[in-house]
Amino acid sequence: MGLTPHNAANLGDIAETILLPGDPLRAKFIAENFLENAVEYNTVRGMYGYTGYYKGKRISVQGTGMGGPSMGIYSYELIHFYGVKNLIRIGSAGALNSNLKIHDIVIGMGACTDSNYGSQYNLPGTFAPIASFELVKKAHDIALEKGITPVVGNIFSSDIFYNDGGLDALKSWSKMNVLAVEMEAAALYMNAARAGVNALCMLTISDLPFEGVATTAMERQTAFTKMMEIALELA
Repeated sequence: MGLTPHNAANLGDIAETILLPGDPLRAKFIAENFLENAVEYNTVRGMYGYTGYYKGKRISVQGTGMGGPSMGIYSYELIHFYGVKNLIRIGSAGALNSNLKIHDIVIGMGACTDSNYGSQYNLPGTFAPIASFELVKKAHDIALEKGITPVVGNIFSSDIFYNDGGLDALKSWSKMNVLAVEMEAAALYMNAARAGVNALCMLTISDLPFEGVATTAMERQTAFTKMMEIALELA
């Protein structure tokens, strides 16, 4: 029996550094293809979690599901119940910048949002969720060492996948030079800020919404290996 209703892991089962793909099958793929001696610690709600070793470093990987509320639950529990100190989201995103192409890598320095997640903190203003600078810099440096040029900047964490306003809402964010849209980073960054731990969101462009181009579900599970390798080296 785990420490929470959503995770079967016991204390000590999860490493201090964890990779957090939204898709649990991406977590399974990483564990099976990149980690040595990986042990499955969670299958609750199909949200697979594993701990293993990468180049001698103990690392965990766990799916978080879709949306801020789901990320909010899993990241909070990982931080407060399991002692995780470094949380690295590796996800897919839709490009809002016309210079981005399929499979480009984006590092989310900040995360705009239309979510009400931050209201719980009762702040007398608007909180700006940002990544940990140390993780941003290290991820950028590792990518360059691998011959990959990531794009670093602002991303948009939306609560809405099927927007009633269509693409017009995304175009408004694009005008503000927001690079890409996803759904989880803002909640992760806020939980990390509140707890004083490190967080980063690294994304692979899977969609070009303004052009009607998208990758397949299978590609999102298994083909984003450049991002996975950068994240593992970072971890």
